[in-house]
Amino acid sequence: MPYLLLILTTLFWSGNFVLSRGMHAAIPPMALSFWRWALALLILLCLAHRRLWTQRRLVRDHARFIALQGLLGVTGFNTLLYLAMQHTTAINAVLVNSCIPVLIVVFSWLLYRETMRPRQCLGVLVSLVGVLSIMAKGDMATLLQVSFNRGDLLVLAAAAVWALYSSNLRRYPPDLHPLVYLMAITVVGLAGIVPLYLLELQAGKTFSLNPAALLTILYVAVFASVLAFIFWNRAVRAIGANKAGPFVHLMPVFSTILAVLFLGETLAWHHAQGVLLICAGIVLTTFRVRKAGRP
Repeated sequence: MPYLLLILTTLFWSGNFVLSRGMHAAIPPMALSFWRWALALLILLCLAHRRLWTQRRLVRDHARFIALQGLLGVTGFNTLLYLAMQHTTAINAVLVNSCIPVLIVVFSWLLYRETMRPRQCLGVLVSLVGVLSIMAKGDMATLLQVSFNRGDLLVLAAAAVWALYSSNLRRYPPDLHPLVYLMAITVVGLAGIVPLYLLELQAGKTFSLNPAALLTILYVAVFASVLAFIFWNRAVRAIGANKAGPFVHLMPVFSTILAVLFLGETLAWHHAQGVLLICAGIVLTTFRVRKAGRP
């Protein structure tokens, strides 16, 4: 079950990358971030306001952890990502974002001394090669021609923030309901986004609420926020951040599928090659083969 949740999460986030880049000229970054989480909070309030009341003492007891997670996972990650998409391409963003599994390993070791077996490290490397194969269209030499800018540095910062958020899920209070946790970090994260949104409005950056903008906000609120965060949090708590991290490499796979379905692009051999490498890497990282004669 955790693996299905991780697959769905990366599918939802792939759509978020594509939409945030496609709508970057129509919706300012802080506006998209604010309305995404404001709508997500409204949905969560409808679903779990009673649970929040019954667990209010538990939330208060773990206020520091919740505040940190809200600032990292909601304010920090989303702000940096949407700012980055104003200055870089979706391809560059996915490339840089693919370092998340490596950063999760680093933070897990620094904070909790959690290590990975050589087989798992090999799995991360194999899946990363699969990502590079898709991005390079089968010719690794083309990666040398990719130019990076400040947007890519912002994506790298966002990846580091998300890796830290994921590693910290190890401290998740076991009795805290997932919806209550998500609602609490959303409140904190939204409070951090508000002053940035006000500065953006003061600079005269607004948008028109046309059908495309409305559908974009609905998608990122329902799928990339509420569902994806619930799924990711539950999966990481179940199998650990190190095992969950390589599933991020499925994002270019889903981005390719979305491009074929909605942009009329065609599948090529390098797509299949990359998908096979990514899947092989995830299997190496996630599953352990039992030797004959051992339980």
